[in-house]
Amino acid sequence: MRKYSPTPVNFKGLTALSLLAMFGFSSQAFANDDVATSCEQLTQVAIQNGHITEAHMVAPGDSSKDPFRMFTGSSDTTFKLPEHCVVRGEIEKRTGADGKTYRTQFEVRLPTKWSKRFMFQGGGGTDGFLANALGTIPSAGSTALPALARGYAVASMNGGHDSPDPTFGLDQQARIDYAYAALGKVTHATKAIISTYYNAEPAHSYFMGCSNGGREAMMAAQRYPLEFNGVVAGNPGFHLSRAAVAEAWDTQSLMSIAPNKVLANALTQQDLDLVSNAILQQCDSLDGVKDGIVANYMACHFTPDTLRCSKKDGQCLADNKVDVLQKVFSGAVDSQGNKLYNSWPYDTGVNAPGWRAWKLGTSQDPAKPNALNTHLGAGSMAFYFLTPANPDFNPMTFNFDTDTPLTNETGAINDATSTYLNSYVAKGGKMIIFQGLSDPVFSADDIRDWYLKAQQNTAKTSDKDWARLFMVPGMNHCGGGPALDDFDPLTAIQNWVEKDDAPSALKAQGKAFPGKSMPICAYPQTAQYNGSGDVNAFDSYTCK
Repeated sequence: MRKYSPTPVNFKGLTALSLLAMFGFSSQAFANDDVATSCEQLTQVAIQNGHITEAHMVAPGDSSKDPFRMFTGSSDTTFKLPEHCVVRGEIEKRTGADGKTYRTQFEVRLPTKWSKRFMFQGGGGTDGFLANALGTIPSAGSTALPALARGYAVASMNGGHDSPDPTFGLDQQARIDYAYAALGKVTHATKAIISTYYNAEPAHSYFMGCSNGGREAMMAAQRYPLEFNGVVAGNPGFHLSRAAVAEAWDTQSLMSIAPNKVLANALTQQDLDLVSNAILQQCDSLDGVKDGIVANYMACHFTPDTLRCSKKDGQCLADNKVDVLQKVFSGAVDSQGNKLYNSWPYDTGVNAPGWRAWKLGTSQDPAKPNALNTHLGAGSMAFYFLTPANPDFNPMTFNFDTDTPLTNETGAINDATSTYLNSYVAKGGKMIIFQGLSDPVFSADDIRDWYLKAQQNTAKTSDKDWARLFMVPGMNHCGGGPALDDFDPLTAIQNWVEKDDAPSALKAQGKAFPGKSMPICAYPQTAQYNGSGDVNAFDSYTCK
């Protein structure tokens, strides 16, 4: 394979076809294996307010585990990846108002055998990292092939800042970039690189992510409705500013009953096991079979009030624990009872490690709780959601009357709450949302209410079928929990966009239930056992 040293060239105004001719390639060149020269020459592609920092070929081989998968929801499964070109670059490198250096970093991976599809891979947490652009399904249990292995060109980005800590919120432009602007900049840069490399535009463009990446997916449809054909939003932090308020609410509520102010001990594992088992006892059979999964969650009307020691013999919960559970699951309110964040459904995943990690943590040091609500959540509130930023923020002193309005300014640019998506829908855009019913940080009730309102408001100007919501029983945040968290929304969105095959269900399995497969049904339907056949077989269930 020949290699050439790149010569500086002014690419402005040149088409992809003229670039090919300049380097001696015909329009069929990219059907051949000899693409390394073209990959290396991508360092010369002009990027608005930025530049390409590197471009090189990668031989076929195994994927490496993404060190940032805790934030993105990607699984730790190893996949076989094809030969591809890796391109990295940066946009708008500058010194911020806080004196720090900022830039939007991005990565694009371009398979030699291209399917003419583009995937933007969402980030997670407060971003600030550059994950491998593989397009992995953003559910921790998924074993489905990533987009790159399917022939997609895939992009990832850092959200406009280089560290996953939230102090970027001290700079105005960094707030805007994280909220939505970096997404648009990287989309435009990536499409320019793709069209130069392949001498063709993507036939279809997709966005897929979980958590903050799910919020970004919804932003892609809401803020850039003409750029994408389909988005997959997993456990989306679409209402992130108010979810941060809810984190403070939960922390204050749970700390009020924490022995010796140790947050992790406010509810013991035995307490949470008792709640989970009570939910199963009351609701497991509502789908026609007892299998450890509350598939018919819409018919489940559990309340922990039934677990009060004053109301039952045997294992029970003290009154203060029941009261706090009800306070947390009812959602944050101000002193007048006005809702600040939505309620949460009672579901079996309340006793899973993923639920504890957010709400309670495991630290036995009263001065150093390690719950993500008190660490990631409190930091985001201090530097990003509050206007102005307050580095001395303490979630234990948050005032729900006077401090909540201080989140509105950031919420206005950050929260993907728009429900009027007729431009996106008019061009054929589709959206798949999946949500864990036991997500401890973003309420399943909240995304349900957005979905219903978006369906209604967009339907006033378009009668096209464009969105599906899939609630996953037992699943925590972006996977985990007693759930079937191994499914493939990428195939579903691709078939919907390109074949008009709307998904009524996602076929799901998971390590928590070996050998079992059943449908995750599109809301408001749920999986119901047919009454006969193997209870572990997908075909034994119908969405009703």
